[in-house]
Amino acid sequence: MKEKELEDHYRSIISNLGENPEREGLIKTPERVAKAMQFLTNGYNINPDDLIKKAIFHEAYSEMVIVKDIEVYSMCEHHMLPFFGKAHVAYIPDGKIVGLSKIPRVIDAYSRRLQVQERLTIEIRDCIQRTLEPKGVAVVVECCHMCMQMRGVQKQNSVTTTSAFTGIFLKNDATRKEFINLVQAKLH
Repeated sequence: MKEKELEDHYRSIISNLGENPEREGLIKTPERVAKAMQFLTNGYNINPDDLIKKAIFHEAYSEMVIVKDIEVYSMCEHHMLPFFGKAHVAYIPDGKIVGLSKIPRVIDAYSRRLQVQERLTIEIRDCIQRTLEPKGVAVVVECCHMCMQMRGVQKQNSVTTTSAFTGIFLKNDATRKEFINLVQAKLH
C-alpha cells in the first residue's frame, strides 16, 4: 500500500474515533503514522536468508557462539500494539560461521512485521539453521506486550518468554543448560 493511501486510511480512523483530523495537532498525524507503520513493517521487504548468506565464512571453530541481549521491537498482529524485549541466539558451527551483525539483522527482519512472539522465535531459529547449517541453534525471546499492559488484563510486569531449539540443543541437556546459564550470566 502506498503512503498516501495509508494516510487517507489513518485520517478516516481519526475521524471515526470522534476526533477532528483537521485540528492543529492532528493535521500531520496521518502522514506521520503512515511513515511510522511503513518503518515498523519494513521487514516484509527483507529476505532474512539473504542477510546470512552474504556473510558466511568457513572456519574450524566448533564451540557455542552466542549473541545475547539483542533488542526486539515488533507489532502484535492481533492488536497492532507493540511488543518489545530481548532475544538471545546461539549456534554451534559446523565448518561455517556468520558475521555477528547478521544475527540481529535477521531478528529485525522478522520482528519488523506483524507478528506473534511464538512465530518470531521459530522464524529466527529456522533461518539460522537453514542458511548456516550449524550443529544446532538455540533462541530465547523475552518480551513485554503492550496488548497485555495497556488493555485487556492490564498486567504491567508480565514478561513472555519463548524458546526454540534444533540439533545438539535438543539432543544434549548439558549444551542446552550451558546456553541458558550463559544467557543468564552477567559477564560484561
